Amino acid sequence: MCELVSELTCPLCGYQSSETMPTDSCLYYYECPGCGVLLKPLSGDCCVFCSYGSVACPPIQQARLDGASKKTTVGGCCQ
Repeated sequence: MCELVSELTCPLCGYQSSETMPTDSCLYYYECPGCGVLLKPLSGDCCVFCSYGSVACPPIQQARLDGASKKTTVGGCCQ
């Protein structure tokens, strides 16, 4: 079973916010409530939860449970 809450940490100001992740899509943009910077996924990640969250997004979590590597799941995660 996948975790649905992830704590996002802004790399610029360090602000932390617990957010509920969507189960059927990825969140590509996230505006930090602390400093207002618009976060985007790092290269190779599918969403802001995979880049800045305490827990990867549900599609990636499920792929890992199913035994797939992160690299093979990124392409199909958000498409």
